[in-house]
Amino acid sequence: MPDPRYVQLASLLTRFSTKLQPGENVLLDMFDTPTDMTLALVRAAREAGAFPYVQLHQARVTRELLAGAQTEQYDLMAETELARMQKMQAYIAIRGSHNITELSDVPGDRMTLAMKTLRPVIDHRVKKTKWCVLRWPTAAMAQLAGMSTEAFEDFYFRVCTLDYSKMQPGMAALKERLDRTDLVEIKGPGTDLRFSVKNIGTVTCGGSHNIPDGEVFTCPVRDSVQGHVSFNAPTIYQGVNFDSVRLEFKDGKVVKATGNPEDKLNEFLDADEGARYIGEFSLAFNPHILNPMRDILFDEKISGSFHFTPGQAYEDADNGNKSQVHWDMVSIQRPEWGGGEIYFDGELVRRDGLFLPQELRALNPDALV
Repeated sequence: MPDPRYVQLASLLTRFSTKLQPGENVLLDMFDTPTDMTLALVRAAREAGAFPYVQLHQARVTRELLAGAQTEQYDLMAETELARMQKMQAYIAIRGSHNITELSDVPGDRMTLAMKTLRPVIDHRVKKTKWCVLRWPTAAMAQLAGMSTEAFEDFYFRVCTLDYSKMQPGMAALKERLDRTDLVEIKGPGTDLRFSVKNIGTVTCGGSHNIPDGEVFTCPVRDSVQGHVSFNAPTIYQGVNFDSVRLEFKDGKVVKATGNPEDKLNEFLDADEGARYIGEFSLAFNPHILNPMRDILFDEKISGSFHFTPGQAYEDADNGNKSQVHWDMVSIQRPEWGGGEIYFDGELVRRDGLFLPQELRALNPDALV
């Protein structure tokens, strides 16, 4: 008898997130995910009239391939994976590694080679398919969240199957605000940041591409970022843990980056020219996600947070920045995390993680739970 939570999640992913239609092809990319969840997705896709295709991954095998990555090998991999992706109308990925730092000892040059070579596959998936990506709950994730495995699983399914339709009115209002905004200012402990978002465009995220979800993002005009920002949420990037990251900007570029480990931080930011420019600015408001757990699909949705992203810009909110890097760094502005303020063209729109304008209060926790 399948776990009813699996069936509910599979239905959300196929019916709401990707809106599968009869005759569409969907690639189910499953990383260390229970067989029963894969089966639930296959069945849900079939019930929608779509054709499911399944690829299974194991983190230890992926690490071994990356550790010895060669140009010829990944050129062929990119060619074959792109050809397959071009046949898909939808993509659903569930990633559930038992060791979130499995890739931490992959040599940096091998990781860079693989990510750069496979970038066209990712770009096609993001730009040309209906896609949704999520994690799978594991004991490792529960440990990072400071919870028992059972309690974390309950939290996971509660967050992932949230009624995302409740977010729609508030997200639409926030999009309208950002679309007519020029100057954004962010202030808080260790943060005094200014940048323009004029004519960039805004994207609402309410369960269509990421689960869990709950953010609205835009992008700074590439050369407009001035000041400094401190991130109080720890982060993990390409298997490496980072803490106390601080970035200093001049004319859009990160001119100084500190944090722990600082050498790795700057190594990633030196991956290419675009890695030191910002490709995304986002405000997050998932009411169930309150504390960081070094998993960006959760952490970037933390209630009362924003994230600022060195690297590649999204096509739908594009400042022209290109990079193999896209690294969401999170700062939480609720009072227990030090507070903070966000201004649009001089108007205070969020204080200590809560929206102040009447039409934006629909995104505060008491309106979404």
